[in-house]
Amino acid sequence: MDLDFEKHSKRRKTKVEDDPQTTGMELLPREIAHDILSRLPITSLMQFKCVCRPWRALVQDPQLVNLYLCCSTQDTDHPCLILHCDVPIRNNLYFVDFAAPEEEKEKVKRIPAPFSSMMPEFEVVGSCNGLLCLSDSLYNDSLYIYNPFTGSYTELPKSLQYPDQEVVFGFGFSPKTQEYKVIRIVYYRNGHGGYPRSRRIIYPLSEVQILTVGCHVWRSLGKVSYRLVRRTSEALVNGRLHWVSRPCRNKPARRLVSFDLTDEQFREVPKPDCGGLNRRNYHLVVLSGCLSAAVYCNYGRLEIWVMKEYDVKESWVKKYNIGTYMPKGLKKNLDRPLKLWKNASNGRVVRALCVWKNDEVLLEYKNRVLVSYDPKTGQFKDIELQGKPNWFQTVVHVGSLNGIDTPTDAYNQGLGTSPYGKLITPCTETKSCFCVSCLNSH
Repeated sequence: MDLDFEKHSKRRKTKVEDDPQTTGMELLPREIAHDILSRLPITSLMQFKCVCRPWRALVQDPQLVNLYLCCSTQDTDHPCLILHCDVPIRNNLYFVDFAAPEEEKEKVKRIPAPFSSMMPEFEVVGSCNGLLCLSDSLYNDSLYIYNPFTGSYTELPKSLQYPDQEVVFGFGFSPKTQEYKVIRIVYYRNGHGGYPRSRRIIYPLSEVQILTVGCHVWRSLGKVSYRLVRRTSEALVNGRLHWVSRPCRNKPARRLVSFDLTDEQFREVPKPDCGGLNRRNYHLVVLSGCLSAAVYCNYGRLEIWVMKEYDVKESWVKKYNIGTYMPKGLKKNLDRPLKLWKNASNGRVVRALCVWKNDEVLLEYKNRVLVSYDPKTGQFKDIELQGKPNWFQTVVHVGSLNGIDTPTDAYNQGLGTSPYGKLITPCTETKSCFCVSCLNSH
């Protein structure tokens, strides 16, 4: 009896999968179906793909991919955060999706990196349109573009290496050319050149290397006249990557430098009149779509200046003045792993991440705790996350179905003007993966 029922269930399941009309979703007008799906959390959408082939095809529709990315970008109340745990030899990625259902909203889940055996230690170069760019921090010769939710990834071509070098990275998308680009600003020495008596190593020579994702060759743009702080670009605004320069002999004051991903030119951006960029403890951040500079002041205070109109000096305003706060999670002493954060916070106590629900500011304290700050009341609120690592660096991400295809290929294949193509490297994990066909196994 039980066996017959089981056989009947299997036959019924097979019939449902084979008959695309039985699900009902296909009966809806495509615009309505897309509108419904565009409102789902990225985790729910990944589960949606596993129901049947027609639903999978619906989710992979380029129009939905584009619509979902636009909706995710505009939904600032429910950010998706990637937590990078930089423990030596076993780097891990985790995520928390504040758009998830209530029972899952504050749970941290690990994202298995399918290339971890080839690149056990990595740095997050940047996040753009649902794609992460990761660089090899152990040997400095590998770069990957990776969608952590679909599991698709691709390794970028190798670039020219120097025996003694310091590299500054950037990753972004040009809305005008519809291209993703990775930039490597290499500072290097020839032989024993430089200033051996200096307290820190000086790399007097430079070369700017750039790769358009989808191409097979890095291009050289020559040297750069700015000495940039050795951090990846912390802000992508108006198709331009941004850094703060180091002081040098001919340019003693720090400058706000941008790189235009369209015409591939460096330009200076007017900086705020806060004087804080001449200090070490500062960082750039994008808040509500605006270029912002967060300056770490005395006694743990944080001033945040926002450029309301891009490239207009007079539009800089001091929008947030965040006072001293000690999160509960920092009161517990933890041993920091050796070599942790080779290139991260540089001693900063607090780092601004984004503006989210009710115009509150999301903050990260000492790579250990997330805190929400309400500028209206001046109140702080610790964010408790189940399963988070003890040490991490937060990356504000956008959950998307974006593939790794080049925008030009996607356009030539008749997929419309959307720069987001199909997947080219499906994940093959079967047990512990978080992507498409493996999500339900967690």
